[in-house]
Amino acid sequence: MKTTRANQEKVRGGGGREREREREREREREREREREREREREREREGEREREREREREREREREREREREGEREREREREREREREREREREDLRGKERGLEGERERTRGRKREDARGNARGREGQNREGMGG
Repeated sequence: MKTTRANQEKVRGGGGREREREREREREREREREREREREREREREGEREREREREREREREREREREREGEREREREREREREREREREREDLRGKERGLEGERERTRGRKREDARGNARGREGQNREGMGG
């Protein structure tokens, strides 16, 4: 009578060992699938960490651009203050010139008076100047 191998093993008492080896191979395949799922989760976590690092780098670049824009605004405000100081100096110069002209008029008027007084005294003023010179 022709018997199958499994039957032969059963008859010989080896069938139990074969079933045990099969269960062991199945458990090994299951562990391998679990390790693969774990590697997949790790790759996913790594991808998430990489995306987070990229978002952080982007936020840093944005902060840098903002600092640059703020610096530019500050430089523009400084240029505007400088232009304002320049306009103020010009206004001051004009006021000074006007005052200077007024002062000049006053001084010439004063000089004329002094000259007139000097002339009235005769040669006194001229002698004094001549001796000093």
